[in-house]
Amino acid sequence: MLSINRERLLERFLRYVAVDTTAGEVPIGDGPSSPGQLVLGQLLRDELLALGLTDAEQDQHGIVTATIPATVDRAVPVLCFNSHVDTSPETTGANVKPNVIRAYAGGDIVLTGDPSKVIRTAVNPELNDLKGKTLITTDGTTLLGGDDKAGVAIIMEATATLLENPSIPHGKIRVMFTCDEEIGHGVDHVDLTKLGADAAYTVDGMADGRLDVETFSADGAVVTVKGINIHPMIAKDRMVNALRAAGEFCARLPKDTLAPERTDGRDGFIHPVRMEGGVAEVTIHLILRSFDTPALDEYRKILESVAKDAMAAVPGSTISVATHAQYRNLADGLAKNPRVVNHVHDAYRRIGRPVAETIVRGGTDGSRLTEIGLPTPNLSSGQHNPHSPLEWACLDEMVETCQVIGELVQVWAEG
Repeated sequence: MLSINRERLLERFLRYVAVDTTAGEVPIGDGPSSPGQLVLGQLLRDELLALGLTDAEQDQHGIVTATIPATVDRAVPVLCFNSHVDTSPETTGANVKPNVIRAYAGGDIVLTGDPSKVIRTAVNPELNDLKGKTLITTDGTTLLGGDDKAGVAIIMEATATLLENPSIPHGKIRVMFTCDEEIGHGVDHVDLTKLGADAAYTVDGMADGRLDVETFSADGAVVTVKGINIHPMIAKDRMVNALRAAGEFCARLPKDTLAPERTDGRDGFIHPVRMEGGVAEVTIHLILRSFDTPALDEYRKILESVAKDAMAAVPGSTISVATHAQYRNLADGLAKNPRVVNHVHDAYRRIGRPVAETIVRGGTDGSRLTEIGLPTPNLSSGQHNPHSPLEWACLDEMVETCQVIGELVQVWAEG
């Protein structure tokens, strides 16, 4: 089993979360949506070069890649380990002030920057199993960035450890750090031919001991509501207020059966996430999610039906619905290459720890990578409560994933 330098891993993580990589709304030209992603990418590239990986580079899209040379002279499948450098725009990632709790004593954790923010064991029951472990929290005023800088730190530390131990047998390994995963653009510029991997693993999962083998299939929807604007003093029987029609549309969306606030497990949902505009025109952005890909077409039909009813409620308004594919269920592609999952079970057995196959009520870069031909399940990264000021990570769980990677590359080398 790989012997992991815990303190060096922790230092990496703290160094990476200090860089503000909050994703913007859309990519900027060919580059990522925020400049901080380029800054962290440059830092990672330089660290990879310092480790001796002479082909480490950051391309014009911000993607960082490098190659760990094989230590065996036989043909072995090429693996890739991937994490993303951006953090969610839902909570700021600027001026992160992490708090390291060594030998966690148990109980609720009051966050120092905002005492009204408390990580409660009632909401985070996994804390009860982590007494004595090392935890990293936010101060309550920002997110932490464990999603996915925990994964970045794990891959970087596993890389360093493998290079320090050339006696460990493994094939060629590709390391890749992507941008803008949080806004659905992480894989836009990945060139699979250039990457040259046969199988891949994202390190972007919750907690430890989980292997994500299924994700939502996802579509985006844009609903355009048009009215007629005119000065209010002469508006009688002439104005058609698009805001009122948009309100009617949102009010008619399913509230109990297809809303994320009311669903869990394998339930899908229709979720309005942003509205903008005025009297003349309003745009509503929604996300559609289901583990059953054909259900997305049914959700589109629901939106069209709701639009028809809302137009009837506000005569003179027009409402159009346009949907577009975002990513597809990870399980669809993994079924074609079961050893990518089976070898993870082998790796966990070697370190004497259990692993459970899990589903994700969301998506990862692995969803798109698998869809375009590179099977990519998702490994745990020790992150908890992502996208939130209540976010925290567990160093011990991060160490475990480093050890899993160390065994996993050997399993693949042994065939």
